[in-house]
Amino acid sequence: MKTQLKLYHLTEHLEHQVAERTAELKQALHQVQQSQVQLVQSEKMAALGQLVAGVAHEINNPLNFIYANLTHMEEYTEIFLDFLELYQKNYPHPVDEIQEQAEDVDLEFVQSDVIKTIASMKIGTERIREIVLSLRNFSRIDEAEFKAVDIHEGIESTLMILQHRFKAQPKRPEIQIIREYDKLPPIECYSGQLNQVFMNILANAIEALEESNAKLTYQQIQDNPNQIVIRTSVIDSKSVEIAIADNGCGIPEHIRQNIFDPFFTTKPVGKGTGMGLSISYKIVIEKHKGQLKCFSEVGQGTKFVIQIPIHQSIHRLIF
Repeated sequence: MKTQLKLYHLTEHLEHQVAERTAELKQALHQVQQSQVQLVQSEKMAALGQLVAGVAHEINNPLNFIYANLTHMEEYTEIFLDFLELYQKNYPHPVDEIQEQAEDVDLEFVQSDVIKTIASMKIGTERIREIVLSLRNFSRIDEAEFKAVDIHEGIESTLMILQHRFKAQPKRPEIQIIREYDKLPPIECYSGQLNQVFMNILANAIEALEESNAKLTYQQIQDNPNQIVIRTSVIDSKSVEIAIADNGCGIPEHIRQNIFDPFFTTKPVGKGTGMGLSISYKIVIEKHKGQLKCFSEVGQGTKFVIQIPIHQSIHRLIF
């Protein structure tokens, strides 16, 4: 009897030790995963910052040179056209050689089109300057600390970077972006990291729409257009909300429970790392003391809701 009792206590003690050890290993695994996430996040942001800095610098310098010279070219062209017009006014009947040359080069058309061409070139360079500015705003490579920023500016910068993915394609019409912006105060945040959250969520929305489109014809998509709705609002005097919703295929409950877990992905091997939403969760929850929630219904779409404080009590980024 005593032997059985000893065995019982020994077994109970061993089971307790196994349970404790298992809990310790689970905690250690969790810490390793979190460290991996932080390492990937740090390296990704550093690489992105360096890339954007290099691209912005290399593009911006020659672009400014071209843009400045276009202004001069516009002025010089107007001078030449005015001079030509004055010449034609005072010498309405040029010699045959000049008249033939004017007809060969279609001088009348060139006079009317040259200013329009220069104006189009200026619009193009202005567009490139906007894209370069959006790249800088997206990464915020020169801002390592909390700073009060316009959240809408960050959203728009992210949308511009993703613009090529919204455009119409042979298999589907364009994805409609619906903005429902409230008037928000400046928000204290790590704007570069928050823009990364917008990027991850918007990229997921595009992929959800593409997955949904795979089962539909062009006409069916046109009748029920792909949409991403971005809504911002002030919750109270202390926090704001950014909601990003799509009308894609939705996320089943058993998957939605794990979407913020590190390395969790439903994509094929090589198509996704399972890091995007996990990193986004850490940025919102840990770095900004906010909330990130997902609401979804299969066949109806998915909505991510970000809530962050207007003012932060911590002003130092620590990895």
